Amino acid sequence: MSTGAAELLQDTGGTITDEAAETPQEIAARSPLELFWRRLRQDKVALVALGFIILLIIVAIFAPLVVKLFGAHPPNQQNSAALDEFGSAAAPGNGYLMGTDALGRDVFSRTVYGARVSLEVAFLATGLIVGIGVTIGMIAGYYRGAVDTILSRSMDVVLAFPVLLLALGLGAACSLKGCLSADSVGRDLLIFGAIVMLIPVVLTAISQARGRPGFRGVAGADWVLRLAPGALIVVLGFIFSVIVSSSKTLIEPGLPVVIFVITLAGWPYMARIIRGQVLSIREKEFVEAARSLGASDTRIIFRHILPNLVAPIIVYTTLLIPTNILFEAALSFLGVGVQPPTASWGAMIADAIEIFDTAWWYMTFPGVALLLTVLAFNLVGDGLQDALNPRTGR
Repeated sequence: MSTGAAELLQDTGGTITDEAAETPQEIAARSPLELFWRRLRQDKVALVALGFIILLIIVAIFAPLVVKLFGAHPPNQQNSAALDEFGSAAAPGNGYLMGTDALGRDVFSRTVYGARVSLEVAFLATGLIVGIGVTIGMIAGYYRGAVDTILSRSMDVVLAFPVLLLALGLGAACSLKGCLSADSVGRDLLIFGAIVMLIPVVLTAISQARGRPGFRGVAGADWVLRLAPGALIVVLGFIFSVIVSSSKTLIEPGLPVVIFVITLAGWPYMARIIRGQVLSIREKEFVEAARSLGASDTRIIFRHILPNLVAPIIVYTTLLIPTNILFEAALSFLGVGVQPPTASWGAMIADAIEIFDTAWWYMTFPGVALLLTVLAFNLVGDGLQDALNPRTGR
């Protein structure tokens, strides 16, 4: 993180005296974290959005206590007595802070519990996308050649599918009885892991046979790095084949389906961003210096390249979370997301379409919650981008 001299150095002295003129004054340097926080706290909008996100997380974690504190009803409790005289959803009031839906359920409780679903999907799916995308992007960008070609074409294949249609198809296929039995997945992972472990061995043997100029022997740590992805896949295949019950489906209807679909559709975007960053960083002078000193590929990747990826990873992650929240809401809106009676903002908006002209509150409150949540994450992402990039002007 490059910084200017005015920010790096802080003059701790006051007015210049005779004594201070004779003895050098102490100069305190700020750490990158201190510089980051100094820039971030100047962005009041980002801080307000961050406070809203923290409040939302607290509300989602303690949803039962929040519902009880406000005297609201359980989210799935149907109460026909709470409907109006025509048997329709009742307006806010009479013990219902945000009114009821067409089944007499408390909209306030369902909105609060809907925050749980949105945040669970957002954080879990985003974590999987970042883990898979960063790993594949670093490997493809650093090793280039055949490894980069195979991984990049795999990204292109996934990106070629229409994301929403792919999500609808997978969601519909897995929403009834689940999909992907453990025994079949374990067998496929064992085969795929063996192939992945074989690829670096074959490529290294070909490089040695051709006597590639500048080729140096592969150290033990580098072999561990090259064989680690395939070995991990083999271990997962063994777990699924032996430990997990063969009759068990891995993707159960409900939340796992949504997380699986979002992860499958989102990891290539992160991988392509990281690959592009690594392609640039691996040509820098400090990487060449480390390589000339005999540093292994493992050390170069984890000690020199990965720390320089922290800023783009953080920024893109904060912008990826609201995208996943909207994706989950869209899937639930279309009926292939979280299954009823679980509360979800997208499903609540879908249910409110038929009665929107007479029950405006049923669509308004979950819609506003969705809007504010996505807006808050986007504002925090913009603030982090400005704070992590000192060249960005305000």
